[in-house]
Amino acid sequence: MPRRAVAAAFALVALLSACTSRIEAAVLTPEPLPAPASTAAPAPTTPYPFGQVQRQAPPVTDGKVPQLNRIDIAEPYVFLTIDDGAIPHPDAPSLIRESGAHPVLFLNARYVRGHEDYFREVLAAGATLGDHTIDHPDLRGKPLAYQEQQICGDADELQRMLGVRPVYFRPPFGSFDQNTLKAAANCGMRASVLWTESVNDGRVDFQTGKHLRAGDVVLMHFRKTFPEDFAAFLRQSKEDGLTPVPLPDFLG
Repeated sequence: MPRRAVAAAFALVALLSACTSRIEAAVLTPEPLPAPASTAAPAPTTPYPFGQVQRQAPPVTDGKVPQLNRIDIAEPYVFLTIDDGAIPHPDAPSLIRESGAHPVLFLNARYVRGHEDYFREVLAAGATLGDHTIDHPDLRGKPLAYQEQQICGDADELQRMLGVRPVYFRPPFGSFDQNTLKAAANCGMRASVLWTESVNDGRVDFQTGKHLRAGDVVLMHFRKTFPEDFAAFLRQSKEDGLTPVPLPDFLG
């Protein structure tokens, strides 16, 4: 073969080899795809300052505590309260702790007796103690001395059993008169608190409308349906764009 032909053959082989290398490189090293955008919710920049007083309770006037059923705020907060203590559901401490809901427990001393360790655990989970009378009577129309016996007596017994003295009061059945507000003040209460909505059988029962509003006080009870009721409260709060926060922070 002539030298020129040999040289041309070698050149052709080198060219084909280079093309093959470029093709293999193109196949084996594809361009990286862009990373998918994150769908995680951004971390809140200003978390709620739990335990810091945001508002003061209205003052005791003419020897009577203020009577409230909601807190007048624009911030998207809602308040949970849990009454009586008749059925100390075993899941309550963990549910309260994990949720960070910080409810007020308006307890009757008659239900706490014999369950002191349980209610101490619930308080340690982030709850605040409230007064609900010793025996849960209807106070309306009762003499001042009787009402003081029920309210002061409940505070005394709860302090003895749980080591904490309540300063917030709720009248049983939401029934009260002017003597009730006087008795509560005489027993060292800062405010008497009713409610706007309640939770029963795993659903929120609305007195008006179909949504929770900022400043609402929600009523629950210690019942067999505690987990279902608690879940209903949390679900409704989330749907309505509200965060459960401690009521005492707004009744400092």
